[in-house]
Amino acid sequence: MAAESCKPNGSASTGGVTVEQGDSSDVTVYHEGFFWRCSFEANTEDNDLLWKLWFTNQPSSKVCMHAYLFPFPVSQQSHNATQYDSAIIYRGFWSIFMLVGVAAVIVGGFIIICAAPFASHCLYKTGGSLLLAAGFFLLCVVVMFVLWLEVLDVVTVYIEYQRAALCPSFTLSIDYGLSFMFAPIGIFFCFLSGLLFLLIGRTIQIHQ
Repeated sequence: MAAESCKPNGSASTGGVTVEQGDSSDVTVYHEGFFWRCSFEANTEDNDLLWKLWFTNQPSSKVCMHAYLFPFPVSQQSHNATQYDSAIIYRGFWSIFMLVGVAAVIVGGFIIICAAPFASHCLYKTGGSLLLAAGFFLLCVVVMFVLWLEVLDVVTVYIEYQRAALCPSFTLSIDYGLSFMFAPIGIFFCFLSGLLFLLIGRTIQIHQ
């Protein structure tokens, strides 16, 4: 989630989203998921801003675009062709790891459901291995996302470009969304369930 403004003569904090404001209290709020990137105009004096951003998020001014392979916040205008292509490759690997992780969870869960009636140690071990693989890929997704925003300086470059080209007083505030907050919990349970089902499979094999 992010909020950007162009007239920083003062500051305001609304629902955990901090933005700079001046003569106008309007701010552009946007968030990005795996499939969509949406933005809308809001007012920092709106007490329901966080509710709109996280839950309802249906103002009339909302505009959405496809986010797949969109190298946020890098743009062709602020980077040369080589850097832009590198950003797309980085985002591509991030997207692939996400899809592989989700697919591994689904397939692993289905295999374990099939293993229960037959008490098959092979199916339990296969399902557990897939859950461990899913945890690994999803962990890579989280780490890559943190590196993308915190280490690789793409946000700083984006802010500098906006200030140089469009607005000298441009400010940007970025916060992690709910899905990001719950991701480590899901990864932990992927590893825990994977190890548990591997242990169940080994125990069944020993008894057989």
